[in-house]
Amino acid sequence: MSVDGKISTYERVQVRISGDEDFRRVDELKCNVDAIMVGVGTILADDPSLTVKSGRCKNPVRVVADSRARTPLDAQILHKGEGKRVILVSENAPLERINALSEYAEIIIAGSTRVDLRAGLRELKRQGIDRVMVEGGGTLNWSLIKEGLVDEIHTYIGGVVIGGRNAPTLVDGDGFSKNEGFPIFDLIDVRRIGDGVLLRWRAKKV
Repeated sequence: MSVDGKISTYERVQVRISGDEDFRRVDELKCNVDAIMVGVGTILADDPSLTVKSGRCKNPVRVVADSRARTPLDAQILHKGEGKRVILVSENAPLERINALSEYAEIIIAGSTRVDLRAGLRELKRQGIDRVMVEGGGTLNWSLIKEGLVDEIHTYIGGVVIGGRNAPTLVDGDGFSKNEGFPIFDLIDVRRIGDGVLLRWRAKKV
């Protein structure tokens, strides 16, 4: 994210914030997880493939949280690179969209009107997927944190300022109120990478 906590511009287009050294770090992370997850908003905005760019290891299982099965049939994630794809949808997703996407990915129905992330992750766990890396946008990140489903947060802060009241941040959603309390994360590591800094946080167990 940027110095001011943004992950994109108000136009919600992909922005390069970190350098090659950080990209290599992210590739290494992908090689040490069972799956990588994004929300459909990221698919629609950036069309990522979520592949391991270096080719150092097999692609992890690629997972999309997509309540209404809006993932385009020509999305890179469905076609680029080898490996399993999974799309989490809700019972509210149109059947014709589910059938079309099932040609390219395993469909897991979890939740009635929106994806039940806890149920979806439980099914992934049943399939042997224990370690999930999330490269989602602010909405998916918010939902996972709200549900208490995040163990660690890794934030790379690059030396740019993006600004914009409508620009997405690392965690968007409804936000927590002062009365309900805030999730607490302990700082476990700080490291300079290129022109930025990597912070690693671990969820505080209560």
